[in-house]
Amino acid sequence: MEETPSGTPVGVDDPYEHAGRCDHLTDDGRCRFAIERAGDHPKFAADIREREYACPAADPEDEWEWRDCPHYRSRQRSRECVRCGLEERRVAHRDERPLLEEHHLSYADGSGTAHEITVYLCRWCHARVHDSWARVTDDVEPPPEAIAEREARRSRELEEAGFETAADRFGDEVVEDGNSE
Repeated sequence: MEETPSGTPVGVDDPYEHAGRCDHLTDDGRCRFAIERAGDHPKFAADIREREYACPAADPEDEWEWRDCPHYRSRQRSRECVRCGLEERRVAHRDERPLLEEHHLSYADGSGTAHEITVYLCRWCHARVHDSWARVTDDVEPPPEAIAEREARRSRELEEAGFETAADRFGDEVVEDGNSE
């Protein structure tokens, strides 16, 4: 199983099996990195420019794979745990720890290539993956603690969205302009 630089497991044998399309890939199959950041890697940008910026890894007729690209990056977009399916629930204007954490599946391999491949794990699954031999692909239900925290946030969210009339809030008190309700 792949490991972090500190030696803890990341929960997968091959990060590329869990990686999606490259974050630099445009909808029409072109490499955004080569277009927008050509100065960061001029030779790479020149090679891709010769292909009219077509991404060789996205072309089914090309032999490239995602792992062959020096600028490949894949980050999960959906905000749910890939292991247990827990969905993120953020409450605005609160400084609470998120339910989901970004989990890196790949790290620098010594060859100079450090592809960023990340997925979201709930903080409970994240701890299990790093602290044991739990795998990202395990078929598990959200932990009870995670469900309780998510539902508590949902309840607070519904409270904030609720409507309470002034009459309910203040009763028969006199309002500031001197009129009574």
